[in-house]
Amino acid sequence: MKKQTAAITAVGGYVPDFVLSNKVLETMVDTNDEWITSRTGIKERRILKKENAGTSYLAIKAAEDLLNKSGVDPKEIEFVLVATATPDIPVAATAAFVASEIGATNAFSYDLQAACSSFLYGMSTAASYIESGRYKKVLLIGADKMSSIIDYTDRTTCIIFGDGAGAVLFEPNDEGLGLQDEYLRSDGVGRQFLKIDAGGSILPASEETVKNKQHYVYQDGKSVFKFAVSNMADVSALIMDRNGLSNEDVQWLVPHQANRRIIDATSKRMGLEADKVMMNIHRYGNTTSATLPLLLYDYEKQLKKGDNLVFAAFGGGFTWGSIYLKWAYNS
Repeated sequence: MKKQTAAITAVGGYVPDFVLSNKVLETMVDTNDEWITSRTGIKERRILKKENAGTSYLAIKAAEDLLNKSGVDPKEIEFVLVATATPDIPVAATAAFVASEIGATNAFSYDLQAACSSFLYGMSTAASYIESGRYKKVLLIGADKMSSIIDYTDRTTCIIFGDGAGAVLFEPNDEGLGLQDEYLRSDGVGRQFLKIDAGGSILPASEETVKNKQHYVYQDGKSVFKFAVSNMADVSALIMDRNGLSNEDVQWLVPHQANRRIIDATSKRMGLEADKVMMNIHRYGNTTSATLPLLLYDYEKQLKKGDNLVFAAFGGGFTWGSIYLKWAYNS
């Protein structure tokens, strides 16, 4: 009996209208367009300016885009998983609110947090629910309002991050398409290099933590870059080797959009030409959990049934990994 696989059958996405360009950042912090572009590959990023709107707003927009394009009845969705590092509020799951707002009234839902690897880990989770045979339609959304946790006087972080969301629908497949293999890793040594100090159970919010700006992202750029370059490249090469894939067999690398140099190092290790590497970092910056689905959103029309895609990500924690997926439809 053929194993039931979990395939992506629909894609949606959303980015806010407001564009924060490098030129605008030059007026905010001591930096310039040439410096940012040469070191990160980023030209602009989108920022959610709508009042009282959080990550759920982005997630709902991306999900609605997917539903409108695919014609799927939201009541048929059985599970809504929101991958995010910036939930609307503590305790109450953002995913539960998103599911209700899009009309997925028959779905259960929860959030998944693994920093920039959140969507990658979410793919594994969503696919597992499908492969088990218990569910037929799983909606996975990667969404982050990074502007809510960024200090715009800190030039080491404010140049990198943006806001956005992407969504995919996982369904059963009997043609052997969809998720083929995964290699997911984590290492707690990374906690000191990429974090938000306050607001958790170790250091709850106080007047002092707010005054000390301890609710914003802190990143030791050099250490994170060093770990990310080697680990993202390693797992991508490993997933190819484990599945007998040559560089000619891989149609697309779908890499987390943190830094152009990390992406280039990964594709070089895999032996892939630039035209096989999905890239939108220049337009959106690092949208954390949303980078991978936004790549699929931007490149969907170029994808063909049977294409071999290798996903790779690296995030805080540290968390990282790679997934090999066969595309299931012609757009």
